[in-house]
Amino acid sequence: MTTADPDLVVDEAAPETTVRKAVFEVLRRHGMTTIFANPGSTEITFLTGLPDDLDFKLALHEGSVVGMATGWATATGRPAFVNLHTTAGLANAAGALATARTNRVPLVVVVGQQDRRHLAHDPFLAGRLSGLVGDYPVWTGHPARAEDVPGAVARAHHEAVTGEGPALVVVPMDDWLQPAGQLRAAAPADIRRGRPTLGAAIGELASALDNAEDPVVVVGSAADGESNWAAVTALAERLGAPVWQEPFGARAGFPQDHPAFAGHLPPARSAVRAALAGHDVILVLGAPVFRQYPWEPGELVPATSTVLQVTPYADDTHHSIADRAFIADVSPTCQALLGRVRARAGHSASARPPAKPLSPPRAGEPLRPGHVFDLLARGLPQDTILVEESPSSRPELHRRVPARAPHGFLSAAAGGLGFGLPAAIGLKLGAPRRPVVAVLGDGSSLYGIQGLWSAAHYRVGALFVVLSNGGYAIMDRLAEQSGQGKPPWPSFSEVSIAGIAEGLGCLAQRISGHDELAAALADHLPVLAGRTSPLVLDIEVAADPAYG
Repeated sequence: MTTADPDLVVDEAAPETTVRKAVFEVLRRHGMTTIFANPGSTEITFLTGLPDDLDFKLALHEGSVVGMATGWATATGRPAFVNLHTTAGLANAAGALATARTNRVPLVVVVGQQDRRHLAHDPFLAGRLSGLVGDYPVWTGHPARAEDVPGAVARAHHEAVTGEGPALVVVPMDDWLQPAGQLRAAAPADIRRGRPTLGAAIGELASALDNAEDPVVVVGSAADGESNWAAVTALAERLGAPVWQEPFGARAGFPQDHPAFAGHLPPARSAVRAALAGHDVILVLGAPVFRQYPWEPGELVPATSTVLQVTPYADDTHHSIADRAFIADVSPTCQALLGRVRARAGHSASARPPAKPLSPPRAGEPLRPGHVFDLLARGLPQDTILVEESPSSRPELHRRVPARAPHGFLSAAAGGLGFGLPAAIGLKLGAPRRPVVAVLGDGSSLYGIQGLWSAAHYRVGALFVVLSNGGYAIMDRLAEQSGQGKPPWPSFSEVSIAGIAEGLGCLAQRISGHDELAAALADHLPVLAGRTSPLVLDIEVAADPAYG
């Protein structure tokens, strides 16, 4: 195989394999045979002439690349492989990498670099990559020699799994065709993760719960998954305790149609204290204690409450106000507690019943987000994965559309926009048999709108429900609440999401009426699991008058 540079002529059929071939073997060994990328010139040597068993997925912006990979890794439970182009590519992906880190999704990210042989002269496209995306990567590798690259990629897989986030490897473009050498990669070929149960600490937890007069449970993203849902549900029923979802959670930690589900904790301290008032023991499972926004004075929880935290993430305990924190997995801990705590009478109904359906708007009245959510709740298949990125109407979505199956809800815990649209594509790629719906604001969708091309090109059958109010409604509401006067940003009602979607190859429908929306959802939701092409519903709605 040859390149334009005669110094890089390498016979890939020679007995000693190349770095490129050795890395392909690492990818196969770890099940990372789908490559998510938006390549540049520093990636040509790596990507051209890929073997048939490696599947390449292009996105038109690096935020969409990483968002798709994050969705895929979430759906499959395996690290996804990402290839980015030197400085511009890595910088464009920074927000999406921050989301992957906060959502605790493992990614192996190879970042291209200029030719190693003239890096000392700061050539064109040489990347100053160290620290470019801060400390969001769980690990960053700069292999000292070309032959160290395969081992560094294997280690990145190890670091991504154990650190539960993106691990980066920077690879100069001339490394790929160099001899790989014979050294075994300094990372295990198979990583199995499992924390032991709490052992003697189970007795301490059980005693605190048994002595509680009125315990309450708060669940978080780390309680998502079939075994966690089953164990948490059984424990909550035995304790007779209501169950709240953490604020700003990336995933649902409990079946939200269960009678014990109390709702989502609000994003302000005073409201959290009001929600948890009267409960003397607060058991937090798989969540930080607690993520809040905006700032308010006062304590996070009632002064008379004892907070017990069980989390698999040590860093969640570093900024926790829990009285006692335990680093352990949720499911085995709950299973161990089931045999130690006494059964008590439970709550027969939710502390916060689901919102009553809205009456359809009268003639001349606009649709509201609640109307859209009521129709979705009525028609969504139970196993739907719903991706949310509609900040101004998120509380309304939570009140009206419960997550009813493990992995049924996904959002960006970091709060940055541009995640939801590409994440839905990656989720459908990774879980093709499940229905996938993304609920997006029109403003939010524009941060990742290029992803619709990937959805159309790769025939990804996700449904994109876009709530179009022609502006940044969450910003408008926050500006109003600040009392500082009129905000300087304009609306963007001229933008047609349906028109953009069609221009990117997607089937799209603009909807403004209740009957029209009901008919569209009735047509599409029952067959959503089997869709083989994307659909965008661009729904004209009035902005919600309040947030929170």
